[in-house]
Amino acid sequence: MKYLQSQITELICPRCKNESLDFNNDVICCQNCQQQYEINNKIPLLFWPEDIDAPSGNITNLVKAFYEENPFPNYNDLDSVGSLMQKAKEGIFAKVLDEQLPFGIKVLECGCGTGQLSIFLSIANRTVFGVDMCLNSLKLGQAFKEKYELQRVNFLQMNIFQPIFKPESFHVVISNGVLHHTHNPKLAFSSIAKLVKPGGYIIIGLYHKYGRIWTDVRRLIFNLTGDKFKFLDPRIVDVNLNERKRHTWFMDQYKNPNEYKHTIGEVMVWFAENGFSFVNSIPKSGLGKKFSPDEKLFVAQSPGNALERFLVESSMIFTNSKEGGFFIMIGKKEG
Repeated sequence: MKYLQSQITELICPRCKNESLDFNNDVICCQNCQQQYEINNKIPLLFWPEDIDAPSGNITNLVKAFYEENPFPNYNDLDSVGSLMQKAKEGIFAKVLDEQLPFGIKVLECGCGTGQLSIFLSIANRTVFGVDMCLNSLKLGQAFKEKYELQRVNFLQMNIFQPIFKPESFHVVISNGVLHHTHNPKLAFSSIAKLVKPGGYIIIGLYHKYGRIWTDVRRLIFNLTGDKFKFLDPRIVDVNLNERKRHTWFMDQYKNPNEYKHTIGEVMVWFAENGFSFVNSIPKSGLGKKFSPDEKLFVAQSPGNALERFLVESSMIFTNSKEGGFFIMIGKKEG
């Protein structure tokens, strides 16, 4: 545990926010409030709940239970570090992100799931922390890390509303496909935004208000027919996916107990209220602009005007439904 303590110097107690943590065998103890946190499979269990009697706490518990039962994605088709890297690079965004993030920086992935992106980004000499509220997901990432002796990635259990890191600890904070499942995505964004260093970046991926329309239609059909007609989802009939992947995709897309949808303009307001300037988005927020494999992710782009954004976002009804109506925003912290 001393090795773990030396690697994670940014930790604070999620209960009292004090930095005085003592690592003892399989327990972390806060010297200020005396709260103790277990370490399971070398994963610090630092999830601190919200008020369990409040509606917000109930939603958090529901989503947590859902992903404990349905870890996403799994490692069934990954038998080496090379296969993980190959899989990650098949996604243009992950490939470009890895190519353009500097070496030697500290990265936090909030809601890392099974940790595949965290592991991928850590291979290129970056220190990466993957946090999630679901222990079963984290165990899959931790097992892969240990099997291949990967030293620059650490997995920890955390409630996104109760951060376990000091403010301004990371050069880059990533949260992809997470905030829209919380009880208050805007508040969740503000929580993780505090962890970005001045001049650093935040990258968030969210479900889109218009891009998600066909998913909502299919969900309604599935609910009315007892989950028949699954062939209506393009991913379900993809011959390249095994049965387990089809199941986890279906559960994640159609059975999640809580989901919100957002727009580019809405997230721009979040950026402004938390001291971030707009840098980039996928899809592009201006007319006639396309995301390309040689995209400069961290070179500031024009956000376009309200009419341009509306036209771009409306087109997502037809262009973005295959991937679940997803969009990504990148912001830079001022200062």
